[in-house]
Parts: sequence; structure tokens; C-alpha cells
Amino acid sequence: MDFELSSEHLLLQKTVREFARREIAAHIKEADRRAEMPPEVLPRMAAQGLLGLCIPSAYGGQDLDYISLGLACEELECVDTSLRVVMSVHVGLNSLGLLQWANEEQRRRFLVPQARGEKIAAFGLTEPGAGSDAAHLASTARRDGDDYLLKGEKMWISLATKADHVLWFARTNPGAKDPHDGLSAFLLETDRPGVTRGDLPGKLGIRAGSTGWVRCDEVRVPEGNRIGQEGEGFAIAMSCLDNGRYTVAAGAAGLIRACLAASVSYARERKAFGREIAQHQLIQEKIARMSQQYEIARLLYLRAGWLKNQGRRNTRESSLAKWYATEAAFDAASQALQVHGAYGYSDEFDVERFFRNARGAMIYEGTSEIHTLIQAGYALGLREDGALRTELPAHRAP
Repeated sequence: MDFELSSEHLLLQKTVREFARREIAAHIKEADRRAEMPPEVLPRMAAQGLLGLCIPSAYGGQDLDYISLGLACEELECVDTSLRVVMSVHVGLNSLGLLQWANEEQRRRFLVPQARGEKIAAFGLTEPGAGSDAAHLASTARRDGDDYLLKGEKMWISLATKADHVLWFARTNPGAKDPHDGLSAFLLETDRPGVTRGDLPGKLGIRAGSTGWVRCDEVRVPEGNRIGQEGEGFAIAMSCLDNGRYTVAAGAAGLIRACLAASVSYARERKAFGREIAQHQLIQEKIARMSQQYEIARLLYLRAGWLKNQGRRNTRESSLAKWYATEAAFDAASQALQVHGAYGYSDEFDVERFFRNARGAMIYEGTSEIHTLIQAGYALGLREDGALRTELPAHRAP
């Protein structure tokens, strides 16, 4: 068992860290205050090759492995959650879904421009009336000759107003005995007639990111835009969530690290009762807990990344990593705010933003309650992973 990162991993880690600090960190606080995604973020991430990081070069990507994806997400969220969200949605939920489930022609048509950063991708599963209960979504896809007509609305969609492509899930068989079997997946181009979308204002956190809604009103898409077979939509969505949850877990480790670094710095500067507050044991307890949380979160996501590299199913491991890391990140952010005292309650200090950003990750990509049930199912022997028609490809070094 080798716990060392390779020289390639270390170089990637250093490159992404320097990019995030150089290109993004200086401006993210103002972007958060304006509640606007800076227009330069996506082009700059594309120019760095981040949007196709672990996609094979045959499909326009960088040929790096899944551990590299996790390391990049950790470094990006160490600066701001909105950057990691781009990776979760564009790469984890959409592009890796296409790599796993799309046919060769679809990969050439859709995945290649996404990996190159020429097209931005989103994931359309959540609806106004269906979040955790995804099998009962209301969107429909009705056959009309060789086409489908998509109708429905998706809500809380990251990059909704930025995306060129949305991996859209809809009900193709309303009469299916099991509602899970009635769903199918489609690649929706957002410039098709009948597509409307907008941003959602007033979010608690991740204000420098794009979150919105997308609506389809009898949008015509060809059969060639259906990803996978009819009725495979639920399986496709869940496998995409395995990838998304992995990136969320890795990003949460980065947020914990950011909280730890900010708290250590402040504790060594701030004085109370005649000495640095770092000398007080209750402050030390908070610092120690953050350090513990970071190490556990990091090991959990790296294990999931290793399994992905081997081409092994990682639903259980990615769920556990996401569940632990996101709850730990919210706790770390709360403790970091406490270390900063009244200053932590001001957006002059980054920990205020970290606290707001951390809360959402306990809801999206599976609530903490859903992950509790998933892990209980595995532990009790009530849940096991069935075989998929096609698995996410193992990493093959070029």
C-alpha cells in the first residue's frame, strides 16, 4: 500500500494551487459580495486544461487520472467552493457520465468540445418537486417520430445560464411498474428552441457561482441525443452522482484545510490575556480537531480515487467520503469562525465565506440523511451494488 503521491500528482497539485491563488483568490471576495460568477473563471479554467483533466486525450482531455481530479478539486475549493462546483458539474456529473455511457459518435460530438472547454456542461436532475426522490421526477420525453419532445423544469442547476450542454433526465415510460425504470437521459443543447433558463438569486452561500433553473417547453431533440438506452436514466444518474460525490468530498477536504490554515494564522497573531490565543488549550482543541478532520477527509477521497483508477465500483466509498467530508467541513468552518471571534462574523475574513459555502454541500449530491441511509444499508447487508451495463473506464496511462 503506497500512500505517496506521484511526481505527476505533486506537479498537478502545485500547478492548480498556484493558478487558483494567482488568478482567482484576489478577486473572489468581491465576486461573492456581488453574487456574480466572474466571467473570466470558465475561460481560465479551460485554458489550464482543468475542464478535461481526467478525460482521455482521444476525447480532447488531459489523460490524467482520477486522483488528479480529486487533488484539483481540493486545491480549487481551498480558495472558493464555486471553483470546485465547476469541476463537479462539468467534469464529474456530465463529462464522466458521457465517457461511461455515451456511444462513440456522441463522445466525439459532445465530450470532445467539453473536455477542451469549448462547451460548458451542466447536469439536469433536480426539479422543483423532486430532489432526493429522483425516481419521481416530473419531466417527460415523448416520442415523436425519430425525435423526442422534452418538457419540464430543472431547479438548483449549477452553471444553468452558462452551460451549452445539459445532461437532462426525463420520464420516457410513465406506465413503468417501477418508476426507476421509466427514466432516460438526453444531452440537451441549450440553444434549441423552447429552452429557457435563469439564475436563482439570494443564495446563502457559493455566491460567486452560477446556480439557476432550466425549462424545456416541447423541446425537440433527435434520438441520437439520447444517452444510453431507454429506461437506463436512473442508473446513469446514480453513476454520475458517484463521480460528483467524489469531487465534492475532495473539495470539502480543501475547505477544511483552508479553515485550518486561516485559524492557525489568526491564532498565532491574536493576543488575549497576555499571550497568543494559540497558547490557550480550548483554541488548541479546535485546531487539533480541524487537523484530524482534514487527514480523515483526505484519506477517504484518495481511497475512492484509487478505486476509480482501478476501474472498481466505488459507490459506497464515494458516498462515505462525501458524507464525512462535508459534515466535517461545516464543523471546521464553524470552529474557524469561533477562533476568529467577532471578526469571523465579518466578510473581511475568509472564514465567514467558508462557513456559508460549507452548508450547501450537506444538501446537494445526496443529503447527509441520504448518505446515512446508504451507509446503513451497506453495513446491515441490505444494500449491494448491482452490475451496470457499462462501467466508468479505469485510468490507462498514455
